[in-house]
Amino acid sequence: MKRRDFIVRSGALALGTLALAGKQASAWMPASALPAPGLQLYTVMGVIDKDLDGTLKRLSEMGYRNLESAFSMKGGFYGLSATEFASKAKSFGLSWQAHHTMGAPFKMPAGAKPPVGADGKPMVIPPMKNLRDNAQEIVDGVAAGGVKYLVCASTPLDTWDEVKQSTETLAKTGELCRKAGIGFAYHNHTKEFEKVEGQVPFDYMAAQLSPKEVKFELDLAWATKAGINPVELFRKHPGRFPLWHVKDLDKASFKPVEIGAGYIDFKPIFENASVSGLEYYFVEQDQAPAPLDNLNNSLQALRKLI
Repeated sequence: MKRRDFIVRSGALALGTLALAGKQASAWMPASALPAPGLQLYTVMGVIDKDLDGTLKRLSEMGYRNLESAFSMKGGFYGLSATEFASKAKSFGLSWQAHHTMGAPFKMPAGAKPPVGADGKPMVIPPMKNLRDNAQEIVDGVAAGGVKYLVCASTPLDTWDEVKQSTETLAKTGELCRKAGIGFAYHNHTKEFEKVEGQVPFDYMAAQLSPKEVKFELDLAWATKAGINPVELFRKHPGRFPLWHVKDLDKASFKPVEIGAGYIDFKPIFENASVSGLEYYFVEQDQAPAPLDNLNNSLQALRKLI
């Protein structure tokens, strides 16, 4: 091979290698670039209403820094206004980043049992505001607290009419959030990926809703249980998953367990965080038997995994 040809071909190969490396680098996010650890306060539902300060203090000491709030039996935001709760969280070195609310009036799933409190007794759930009926009030409330995202935690999807009605509610709420200067996202369970009258709700939502006004909070565990590969979903809808729920599942029962005690492979998911558009992730364990201890163990395990 002539020297000139060798140089040209070598240069082309080098440029091709750099281009490929650039594509790989864009999909990979080192642990040092990941957001600070966050948690979904639904995990401590049985204890936080009884001891707000003590719970926030313990969570901060564990190393959590970002919070996503949920329904409180005391009303408001754990008995406080939005501005009061934001200030309270900040006093413990915690940042309130997101809040969960219902898409439509709450109804207990068929055969489901109400959550159990710290005393071991079923909780009596008071009425909850929802986006279908109280969207403006909810948006104004969380915006006053300075949260980055309002999140629809769940919405009826049992019939296709419910899917369409829920999607319309999400679209309207997304517009209200944009006007209020905050983000809006939808949180999945498994239902979103299961066919309803021959169609997949998530696919319909993703197509119908504006990517600029409605993002998704991917619950990694429920998506995986539904047979969805989170990384493939990120690549199909890049940048549309700024929020995650990091939850592990027992391989036999599919019940939530501490991170590392289940079968979810988090490493490749976190390595593709930039593809998803990740801004915050929240550790969660539904019906955790020892919430604070479970959250501490999960965070330590997650640090080792990623």
